Amino acid sequence: MISFSLLDAFDIALAALLLFYIYRIMKESGTLNVFFGLLAFIVVWVIASQILEMKLIGTILDKFMSIGLIIIVILFKDQIKRFLVELGDHKRWRVLRKLFHHSGSDKAADSSRSLVFPIVYACMNMSKTRTGALIVIEQAISLEAYERSGDRIDAAVNARLIENIFFKNSPLHDGAMIIAHDRIQSAGCILPVSHDTNIPRSLGLRHRSALGISQATDAMAIVVSEETGYISVAHRGVLTTRLSTSELEHRLSRLILSE
Repeated sequence: MISFSLLDAFDIALAALLLFYIYRIMKESGTLNVFFGLLAFIVVWVIASQILEMKLIGTILDKFMSIGLIIIVILFKDQIKRFLVELGDHKRWRVLRKLFHHSGSDKAADSSRSLVFPIVYACMNMSKTRTGALIVIEQAISLEAYERSGDRIDAAVNARLIENIFFKNSPLHDGAMIIAHDRIQSAGCILPVSHDTNIPRSLGLRHRSALGISQATDAMAIVVSEETGYISVAHRGVLTTRLSTSELEHRLSRLILSE
């Protein structure tokens, strides 16, 4: 007779939640086929080794599982890091934080005003003049490795400075600007390029780089198209194009106030 307890139900729900998070992260990073391949391999391993108790094939698959875990960690270290960061994201424990921090909303509002308005104003002006730009805003996952690929700026977020950096004759206009800790940290930075086949051919390297950094980290990337002047945003592996300045302001405010 098969017994089913409340603990078994909790066990199944926890496993389903874990698989959902892995599925979502790998979907955003463009490695969904790998997820299904790993899932199929685990199902075959469980059936052969645990249910049917096939000794030979079970032993072979056991060896693959032990070695495969190491290979998976090496190949998908960025996705695993992102999963662990999201799992411990302070936004998910906001209720507990509010018990200990009462003045956080005022500080977040000040931070929002000092960051959002200069970025939106600069993007609005660059959109009108069709000046290409790529601005990345750091969240929980550090962008220090990408900052080192460009030139150090370490300046306050200022609309005129942003526009000057992305001016067509500026030596730093081709790379990405990284904003972290309420300051412009670096410019002319090199970002990972997304190889997602669903990206329209009309979108260029800036858009692919924006999507790439949003797939590798939890950062938000803002793109101003040099060809059309349209503003786009990439966040958590999703690229949204043709945003108005009011929509950009809303997204940035929501991102910063949720910290």
